[in-house]
Amino acid sequence: AGLSLTLSSRETGLVFSVYVGELRQPNRAHAEALFERLTDDSVLIALSPGPHTLHLVTGPESAKRLPNRACALAALAMRAAFATGDLTGGIVSGLRMLADSAGRI
Repeated sequence: AGLSLTLSSRETGLVFSVYVGELRQPNRAHAEALFERLTDDSVLIALSPGPHTLHLVTGPESAKRLPNRACALAALAMRAAFATGDLTGGIVSGLRMLADSAGRI
């Protein structure tokens, strides 16, 4: 997943980050708080593996290149992989989809 993260960032010029760990309630607010440490051109994939909670957070600049529909499709693909127990494959698939949607720099 690390190589996919690096390649996605390099190809798009966006800064992709992945957080895998416990997300406190409310989950979305915790994911947004984690995002505050990142830049406006970042994309955060925040995943709590126990209950398979997933949030994608984009900044003002990255959101211009990743519409909600692209994020929703990537999240759907990731959740499908997570449901079969493939955490790494789901993250890699989601990164690939997001990078393809954002396009190259």
